[in-house]
Amino acid sequence: MFMTEKQVEMLRKQYPPGTRLCCDCMPDDPRPIESGTLGTVVGVDDAGQIMMKWDNGRSLSLIPGVDSFHTVTQTEDLTEDMDEGPVMS
Repeated sequence: MFMTEKQVEMLRKQYPPGTRLCCDCMPDDPRPIESGTLGTVVGVDDAGQIMMKWDNGRSLSLIPGVDSFHTVTQTEDLTEDMDEGPVMS
């Protein structure tokens, strides 16, 4: 899938670094990010792939139009943190 410079620029505005995303499905990847995994946008490369730092430690990019994902609101992100329970030291 080829993206124009204008399309890439639109993605950069829509998903600036620090945006939180949730992976819904990566159908074409042999080692996909698991559905429901949260991550943080690092940037958008010149091909239009969304470079991610996933909360599970991986760094696989999302491909708009191929992978399914959604933006996570701050409330959803906080709910996810609370689901993990208290941190034991």
